Amino acid sequence: MKDEVCKYFFRVRPEQISLFRFLLEGYDGLATLSTLDTCTGLVQTQVPESRLAEFIPLIASISPLLKKPN
Repeated sequence: MKDEVCKYFFRVRPEQISLFRFLLEGYDGLATLSTLDTCTGLVQTQVPESRLAEFIPLIASISPLLKKPN
């Protein structure tokens, strides 16, 4: 049976997109990241539903590094 894929969109500082990708790649099979707009820092992640319990706490812990300043 194939896992459902959950898509999440984030807006991060453009200079932090590569860091975000690097951190996700450190967790094999956790998520994929696609850059939708490099100027605004819009990215999309695709996460298998079975890995959400790992993904959500990771995002919560790294979000201060990635978020765009107000």
